[in-house]
Amino acid sequence: MMIKKFLPRTLLGRLLLIIITPLVLLQIVSAVVFYDRYWTISTRRLTDALAGEIATVLGLLSDAGGEARQQWVAELAAARMTLNLELRPGENLTGRPFTPSGDLERILARSMAQSVGRPFIIDTRTIERSIILEVETVDGVVRFTTDRERVVTSTIHILVMWMVVTFIIVAAIAIIFMRNQVSPIRRLAIAADHLGKGRDTPDFKPAGAREVRQAAAAFLAMRDRIQRQIRQRTEMLAGVSHDLRTPVTRMKLQLAMLGDGPEIHELKSDVDEMERMIEGYLDFARTEGAETPQPAEVGTLLQAVAHGARRNGATIELDAERGIVVPLRRNAFQRCLNNLVANAARHGTRVDIHAARVANAVEITVDDDGPGIPPADREDVFKPFFRLDPSRNPDTGGTGLGLTIARDIIRGHGGELTLDDAPGGGLRARIRLPL
Repeated sequence: MMIKKFLPRTLLGRLLLIIITPLVLLQIVSAVVFYDRYWTISTRRLTDALAGEIATVLGLLSDAGGEARQQWVAELAAARMTLNLELRPGENLTGRPFTPSGDLERILARSMAQSVGRPFIIDTRTIERSIILEVETVDGVVRFTTDRERVVTSTIHILVMWMVVTFIIVAAIAIIFMRNQVSPIRRLAIAADHLGKGRDTPDFKPAGAREVRQAAAAFLAMRDRIQRQIRQRTEMLAGVSHDLRTPVTRMKLQLAMLGDGPEIHELKSDVDEMERMIEGYLDFARTEGAETPQPAEVGTLLQAVAHGARRNGATIELDAERGIVVPLRRNAFQRCLNNLVANAARHGTRVDIHAARVANAVEITVDDDGPGIPPADREDVFKPFFRLDPSRNPDTGGTGLGLTIARDIIRGHGGELTLDDAPGGGLRARIRLPL
């Protein structure tokens, strides 16, 4: 719907909209009702009084016997009725048609027609804050000038002022209270975001309204269950892997004492593969250990990884933007990078590593010039123990846990690891971590 484009995006904005919109509508309705009822009635009464005074003055003037009498009537009108009058003998209003403009002139014209009953003209615009009324009589035209305040009530201005003042006060109170109510929800969202990025939230405590406290308590219970399950799985996997190393070591010793032969060689190869698998299990278990995230400079980590790969004979090109600091589990993250670089070096002759800020995240790419991975298999290779080589030949790959461990580490940091085509051919591993 089009209206959704104009709605506030934040919870605070929507709550304020819910509170302030009815308040504004109520004030508008109140103002309309006041204007239509009170202002109109008050103005009619004031204009009726003014028209009555003008009719009285005209009656006195018609009874006046001379200029002295007329002067006395003029002074009386000015002193007692705040009506300044000017006599214009011999003039008339013929050829000067009058059409009321605005509510005030219409109401005043109605009162004049009822009380005076003579041709008249009303002018409310020539002189600021004054009203001019010209009335045609038998002897000529009488011009009356009076203050506009006589027919305009000031209550409307007081009402508008109070409406604005009360609106500002209510809006300020609503903003203060709504901010206090939304703040615990915002802290809960930040804590959930930190948990998703693998960061601890030791200072988070339930606060706010009862429902928000219940949601916060449920979040803390969920966090504890997740951490407990991860810890139990890690300990179990590490324990099983550790226990398996003892019989594997015994088997290697016994095979070493049996001498050489085709069958012995095959058994040794199987035992070596079992040992590599156990080491893979231990690496997988270590990715979910209790290492605490610490701020780390991404370029420094990549330099260490590239240096280690070059010592193993790999051709590495590194282009990393400096000054990118991210909270990381340093050992786990370095293990992830080592897995990706070793995988790229094993399948290609050249490895290009690039790191830079992209929007509110850091993006790391590891490109190789190898044969790549078919698009249909790029998600399957992240599954534990999945290998593109069905023969499970130890010379063509590891145990099928390298990419699984790498993605698990990245997701534990709140990021994502995906595979794509490298620009120059081969495979690109793209890491995206939130800053």
